[in-house]
Amino acid sequence: MFLNKRKAIFLISVSSLIFILTINQVKSQTIKIIDGDTIHLDGEKIRFTGIDTPELKQTCVNAGVKDNCGITAKQILIDKIGDNIVECISEGKDQYKRILAECFVNNESLSSYLVRNGYAFAYRRYSKKFVPDEDYARINKFGMWSMEFDYPWDYRKAKKN
Repeated sequence: MFLNKRKAIFLISVSSLIFILTINQVKSQTIKIIDGDTIHLDGEKIRFTGIDTPELKQTCVNAGVKDNCGITAKQILIDKIGDNIVECISEGKDQYKRILAECFVNNESLSSYLVRNGYAFAYRRYSKKFVPDEDYARINKFGMWSMEFDYPWDYRKAKKN
């Protein structure tokens, strides 16, 4: 009898955990890419947690030539998602009422992908999760790490002044 009671408690615990994880996930193919770190998924605005990408109007300099790195970051995200299903795990909402989430395509983190390819930065102010990905991109001079650029947070601050 004791063993059956333990099994029942275990099954209830596992079932509860699966339910909690399921209600925190959003699956959909209705998607609009806003910029490199923001999407609309079934009408919900989702901001990727732990990363920051260049603003759409932000430029970088590549071998003396201006490159619209904000548009490039968005395009890399568009290409990565393609026609695949995007799954997001919500981590709450921010001050702008956007859903904060880490999103995946084929079980690969879109945030990690963008950072490892050099078109997003680990947003250390909020998370250290993607620092190893950023180190990898920087060491290998991927994406913006092969260019002259301003960090997105510095670019936004300069635009305010």
